[in-house]
Amino acid sequence: MTEQIRLPQLSTDHDFDGESFAPIYTTTVTVSGGMARHGRASGRARSADGVLDLPLRMPAELGGDGQGTNPEQLFAAGLAACFHGALSLVARQAALDPAAISVAASVAFGRDPEDGGYVLRVDLSVMWPGIDPAVGAPLLERAGALSPYAKMARQGTATTITLAS
Repeated sequence: MTEQIRLPQLSTDHDFDGESFAPIYTTTVTVSGGMARHGRASGRARSADGVLDLPLRMPAELGGDGQGTNPEQLFAAGLAACFHGALSLVARQAALDPAAISVAASVAFGRDPEDGGYVLRVDLSVMWPGIDPAVGAPLLERAGALSPYAKMARQGTATTITLAS
């Protein structure tokens, strides 16, 4: 017998707590460099709780062996999961069943023509069989406004970089 996974208690009606950012959940993932001393090429990503623990490798398209996951795959997974959660929430709020929804996130890594560095491009594709586009479009827009990953991809995110001693 398998237990059903309970839906989270998060709600757009009850989560807000004031005018400033108040974390609800924080996680830390540490990447080490591995044999090549380069996190993308031979690193390991491990979460503080140990639930995530996997090797990182450069994709073959970037000159690596492609024998492990890479940051773009991890970001695409997080983005797709976060957007799916936001869309499921707004679907339920609209009395619609989100069971058939799937979200594919494509993340492209390439050169930034502005500064010669690198930049990511993101495309989300939502499959929702049977939904009328006139009904689905505003729900996708609302989910995009709620999903922190979609916001980050669209607007950027507050980031601090420090040298820990």
